[in-house]
Amino acid sequence: MSIKDIITVPDETLKKISKPVEKVGENEKKLINDLFETMYNSNGIGLAAVQVGILRRILVIDVSNKDEKKEPLSFINPIIKKVSDDTSIYEEGCLSIPDTFIEIERPKICEVEYIDIDGKVKNLKCDGLLSTCLQHEINHLDGKLIIDHLSKLKKDLIIKKISKLKKNPDRIIV
Repeated sequence: MSIKDIITVPDETLKKISKPVEKVGENEKKLINDLFETMYNSNGIGLAAVQVGILRRILVIDVSNKDEKKEPLSFINPIIKKVSDDTSIYEEGCLSIPDTFIEIERPKICEVEYIDIDGKVKNLKCDGLLSTCLQHEINHLDGKLIIDHLSKLKKDLIIKKISKLKKNPDRIIV
């Protein structure tokens, strides 16, 4: 297993649509393990392969609390089959958009069909934080980011701020 570099906005890779996985082999299993290690190392609760520059429809999630036993979930070729009319609002952050949190309204419940790490087709009905996180990560696979929910002006300001931070990595903000 190895920790991968997470790409951040304005990297154009994040806007690309990820390709479906044809077969779950050793490379896919290694990638899933690397994604978990990278996500845990970055204190995230979800990570899509595109966020480490790999355009494959693979994502990992673990919404367990820090003091709880880890509950890692991996999804290959996830498809949202059904969503509820009821919605919930979470303040979402993103490892590809550092230090940015945006309130986003999404369907409260979603049903997802996916392939697990063993290559078996599964269905999962989820709600709450897991539902929100899954929708967020599937958006990544489709080239969509949380800042796409904002006006162009706010989106441009966030990208400009993050670009400046990249150029001045030793800068201290107090």
